[in-house]
Amino acid sequence: MKVAILSRNKNLYSTRRLKEAGEAMGHEVDIIDTLHCYMDITSTHSKVRYHGRELPEYDAIIPRIGASVTFYGTAVARQFEMMGTFNINESVAISRSRDKLRSLQLLSRKGIGLPRTGFANKPDNTKDLIKNVGGAPVVIKLLEGTQGIGVVLADTAKAAEAIIEAFMGLKANILVQEFVKEAGGADIRCLVIGGKVVAAMKRQGAEGEFRSNLHRGGSATVVKLSKEERETAIMAAKAMGLNMCGVDLLRSQNGPMVMEVNSSPGLEGIETATGKNVAGMVFDFLEKNAKPNNTKTRGRG
Repeated sequence: MKVAILSRNKNLYSTRRLKEAGEAMGHEVDIIDTLHCYMDITSTHSKVRYHGRELPEYDAIIPRIGASVTFYGTAVARQFEMMGTFNINESVAISRSRDKLRSLQLLSRKGIGLPRTGFANKPDNTKDLIKNVGGAPVVIKLLEGTQGIGVVLADTAKAAEAIIEAFMGLKANILVQEFVKEAGGADIRCLVIGGKVVAAMKRQGAEGEFRSNLHRGGSATVVKLSKEERETAIMAAKAMGLNMCGVDLLRSQNGPMVMEVNSSPGLEGIETATGKNVAGMVFDFLEKNAKPNNTKTRGRG
């Protein structure tokens, strides 16, 4: 197969590993900087151009689109879909997962476990907003935040009110969520490919840190999932429409709760913790499914 990885940095671990794994399995793999692509949109022969030339026809693309370039990145991915190229994570599904509010609403509709969440626009709703998610402590999140940035734990109602009003004063969109104390600053990252959990790790936040992101000094260890946790991760991926994703779960007294579904999960932490060739599993999936026009949306939406 001829496969393109849409990535802004060819030196990132995940990008390198995907290229290495694909080539080791006999595939031709190109790394394409998403922002250097530009689209020629016509009624007869739409195409993607790159550095002054038309890109060749690819059997599949693997989008590794950063949150800061979601709009343009999904537009490029959608162009490939309209040309009939198989996309492991379709543009519509990526857009769903990147919108924290929309993703939680979709997961809620499917009855998937979630922390109780509030969303509001006016500061005069603040007290009831906090009360409605169970009261302090609460977690306050910027909708556009990634890797733990823009996530704040407010220990008291007064602190929560002040933080919420400050964010609202900056016209920032925020979510207010119940704090799952029993999780102990840890979460579980489940790597789902093709409707199966292929690897899982427990991420523990650094001492005094409630966020478990590895980028913030957290540590990762192998974890054994319960049947309910495995099923929850698979259902969350399906609700987003993602063939490959990282599903972050909290272990609560009410069962597993989904914190986030990541459409471009990093591979370094989970491959290191589990010793599994996750990048190779991505190409196993592509070998079975990458057929022309085998795309659910064909760029719609």
